[in-house]
Amino acid sequence: MKVFSVFSAPLRRLGTRQRATGWTCGDCRTASGRRTAPRFTGSRGFASSSSRASRAWTTGRASPRNTRNGIVLLASGGGAATVGALAFTDDIKYGYEAAERAGRVAAALAVCINDYRTTLNQREKEDDEQRRATLLSDCHQRCAERTLKVLEKNGGIFIKLGQHLSAMNYLLPTEWTTTFIPLQDKCPVSSYESIENMYRRDTGGELLDYFSEFSREPIGAASLAQVHTAVIRGTGQKVAVKVQHPGLAQWAPLDLSLTRFTFSTLKRFFPEYDLEWLSSEMDVSLPKELDFREEAHNAKRTREHFARLPEHPLVVPQVLWAKQRILVMARESGRRLDDLEYLDANGIDRDDVSACLARIFSEMIFGADAPLHCDPHGGNLAIRKNEARGRLRGHNFDIILYDHGLYRDIPRDLRRSYAKMWLAVIDGDMDRMRHYAKKVANITDEQFPIFASAITGRDFGLLSAKEAGRTTSGKGPSILRTRTAEEKKEMGDALQEGLLADLVQLLGQVPRIILLILKTNDLTRSLDESLHTRQGPIRTFMILARYCTRTVFEEKVEELRNRGSLLWPPNALRFFAAWVSYVRVEVKLEAFELWLGAKRLLGLRGVEFPSPEI
Repeated sequence: MKVFSVFSAPLRRLGTRQRATGWTCGDCRTASGRRTAPRFTGSRGFASSSSRASRAWTTGRASPRNTRNGIVLLASGGGAATVGALAFTDDIKYGYEAAERAGRVAAALAVCINDYRTTLNQREKEDDEQRRATLLSDCHQRCAERTLKVLEKNGGIFIKLGQHLSAMNYLLPTEWTTTFIPLQDKCPVSSYESIENMYRRDTGGELLDYFSEFSREPIGAASLAQVHTAVIRGTGQKVAVKVQHPGLAQWAPLDLSLTRFTFSTLKRFFPEYDLEWLSSEMDVSLPKELDFREEAHNAKRTREHFARLPEHPLVVPQVLWAKQRILVMARESGRRLDDLEYLDANGIDRDDVSACLARIFSEMIFGADAPLHCDPHGGNLAIRKNEARGRLRGHNFDIILYDHGLYRDIPRDLRRSYAKMWLAVIDGDMDRMRHYAKKVANITDEQFPIFASAITGRDFGLLSAKEAGRTTSGKGPSILRTRTAEEKKEMGDALQEGLLADLVQLLGQVPRIILLILKTNDLTRSLDESLHTRQGPIRTFMILARYCTRTVFEEKVEELRNRGSLLWPPNALRFFAAWVSYVRVEVKLEAFELWLGAKRLLGLRGVEFPSPEI
């Protein structure tokens, strides 16, 4: 099952395949240049009962504007170019390049908006529906190609932005998303000489004074950085060195300003398609990602947290040292997590890998003081066989987690409300889910059907069925069952029938931390699906339920302690009742997991077992 993707795709940094046996920096494409087609989770969990006609991009109906807007836009664009030039006048050449960079954006924006306005006016005069569709499709294609040229010429952050947009296949027309797919091949590769110079400037030393070996070609490159293999002189330790593209930092402030300018201008002309939240998220996350000292801190925290939980087969490469643009860490190599041939050839159980992933990221979301990795796509995870771990812990593999630049800490109260919301989802209790959706994400009653379907990937009609969310077959809550082809079609039709504007508005309203949590859940669910497990989504939801139940129990214990000693008779009775309730659910979920394991071993795929009531 693919869930959460309507929230996460715009924020996702698409990863590509790493080499068969190599280290990856997460976003990097392989040094060989081979691109893996981007994987979209594509779940469209929308309520077919909700409706509002989408306009602008899909129907071509934008709010009417007079020609003064075109003059204002051009003036604003010229102003952006002038400000871009004057803001960096310490160097004439640099100022000229800044003006040129800003001018490309402003000019393309003006031409594209004018093209859309002209096309929309032509469509209004056309009676033939096919001709109307062709006019708009051609306009989409022209504007996408113009924008692609600007993104390629400006490079850097604009390449990253284009990669984001190429994943927005449910918000943008196909002409835009397909045109931007080649940007996955456009990750720049900085020269060895520029890396040497940057190392000299940032450390005061020479690259080959510290490293006895340093690969001239990177093993992977992304829009922000590239990774080289190296050997430390003296110790002989093999390491991976992540280096930022040297020219990136100087353009970041201007490029972020241009991104804000672009989305704010689009909002003025197409107010129902407000994507300013995307530039706002980049404003927050990009500076952190450009400081590798922040990544080193995140990696250290995650490594220390999971060191206390050895039952999780997680490996976080040890960071040796970090500068703002240079990160040196132990080299930990593995294969892609969805390399099914490697898993099968080495006797690694796919269902076991899926369950471990679910536990690792549930711990990040619900664990006390746990840091949350917000970009666990396929390129940021690797797996390798580990027989020693298998003998000690029962898992004969390690899961390696890379790229720790994008992290968030979840406030305790939000974590608890989120746990209660998911328990309501699994129970099929729409009233409770509605209550906690409002607490967690500021969701109104009108928006609730879209939100409920979006985070579960299920039709709202099934989620809101009577008898605690049970299907007509009585075989358990619908959230735990595989989607049918009919349900997928209904949700896809709902998207085309006009829910895009509602969805864009929802995305702009949901708190950023919730978007990132949902994105993390979506990516891990997508990884789970890529493993082609034999148990489907049921086991991962059961693991999620166990963490949610534990979180709620811990809250109850804390409330009792705040009232006084747990040995005080009234508190002791309340504690015992809470403990019994917690243990009852734990036993049911453990029994259910054991049943799923036995079912898998016996090959009883067709046998159903009643899902436990949470």
